[in-house]
Amino acid sequence: MTSLVERFKNLVYHAATEAKHESESEAHQIFRDTAGHKSRGLLPQTINPDEETVPGIEHPGSTGVIYCSDRAIANGFSYTNAHEWANLGQGAPEVGDIPGAGPRPTNIQFPVDANEYAPTTGVRELREAVAKLYNHEHRQGKASQYTYENVCIVPGGRAGLSRVAAVIGSVYTSYQIPDYTAYDQMLGAFKKLVPVPTALEAENKYRLDIGQLAKDIHKQGLQVVLASNPRNPTGQVVRGKELKELVDLSRDTSTTLILDEFYSWYIFPEHESEFGNTVSSAEYIEDVNTASFVVLLGLNWRLPGWRICWVVGPKNLISALSQSGSFLDGGASHPLQLAAIPLLEPNYVATERIALQRHFKAKRDHVLSRLAKLGLPVAVPPEATFYIWLDLEGLPAPLNNGLTFFEELLKEKCIAVPGIFFDINPAHRRNLFSSPCHHFIRISCGPPLDNLDMGLDAIARVLERVDKEGLSGFGHGYETSAT
Repeated sequence: MTSLVERFKNLVYHAATEAKHESESEAHQIFRDTAGHKSRGLLPQTINPDEETVPGIEHPGSTGVIYCSDRAIANGFSYTNAHEWANLGQGAPEVGDIPGAGPRPTNIQFPVDANEYAPTTGVRELREAVAKLYNHEHRQGKASQYTYENVCIVPGGRAGLSRVAAVIGSVYTSYQIPDYTAYDQMLGAFKKLVPVPTALEAENKYRLDIGQLAKDIHKQGLQVVLASNPRNPTGQVVRGKELKELVDLSRDTSTTLILDEFYSWYIFPEHESEFGNTVSSAEYIEDVNTASFVVLLGLNWRLPGWRICWVVGPKNLISALSQSGSFLDGGASHPLQLAAIPLLEPNYVATERIALQRHFKAKRDHVLSRLAKLGLPVAVPPEATFYIWLDLEGLPAPLNNGLTFFEELLKEKCIAVPGIFFDINPAHRRNLFSSPCHHFIRISCGPPLDNLDMGLDAIARVLERVDKEGLSGFGHGYETSAT
């Protein structure tokens, strides 16, 4: 059966009508007209005058999820009718019961003194539980072991990243494109950072080129490298020999590596015996107090609303994070920190992780299969995370870019995240059509299966409209505000 993509090639479409620049695209102009998204590098100004409605205030730009939610609201979405929408932009896993996992917590008990503030580094008992879990899973037989002094509890992953960013000096900080959307705002907000991007290409399966990174460290004077592993949004993983080489590179070049390991549970084994495995740079660090390595993780067993996360690293880093936390966020919830302690017991963790991996691998395979049947095969399938980095370049214009495809999906009550949000571009200087992420969209496998099918049905309807009606109805007519 001929795929929809193949049939599109037979459609009559005049090249003169194809947008070549963001100024020619309605979807792109809606993005640019949103506060914080105008380019700051094209005119000799430090702020955008149109956005300065409060003196001295500058919009930082919204993260992908916030922008997508606002655009969905403009198209009729609300939290009372959310069940009518397919949220494939969801950057969080489903939180209900799944086969093989324990029951979801629904209430907690805590002592009266837990109504007080907790220390900015977190409750000591929880810090000890995190350290013990890391030692059990990644440090067995090693002389250097983590203690509570190597752990800082933070109120969410972004809070942890912000604390780390706040203590980085005026140095060159490298990151790789594509990567997590909030890095953009974080690198832009802490203006003493000097961001240095490196694009990871599909031809190399979005692999971090450690040899090239070593050259960049020496030639560009990099002092800090920031990356997610497993990588959001491509789902690729640095592990084993590669990960050891990365840790060794940090040690040998005196470069600090910050690894966001939030998806380290969401790994999809190919063999039955591998279910339950995880990945962490902590396995390859020699001395936990001298290694220039920072690791971020949290309650990865489908409890995102708890916002209990942690940063693991040398003692002197943890003391710095205590100081930045005192003026940035004040610390995590005291009662929830206490409630989290038994959830880090190694046997409980092992059971939860196996159930999670089985369930999310099945969902990944289901989504990949349906996309392939729609004529949208994924060239680089995810090895981890619950995201699919879908290349739209094979579709006809104007559907062959993430922003326009996203707007068309909104008409079908479906939310995804345009790829340009993963192009970490703090000053927004780049023409969006020139972004290496421009023709991608990120689909989340986080929601329950029935919601995923709703979203895939919406994608199918967009493609069917092209097949039946041609392309004249696409690329325009988008809602700009809630009615």
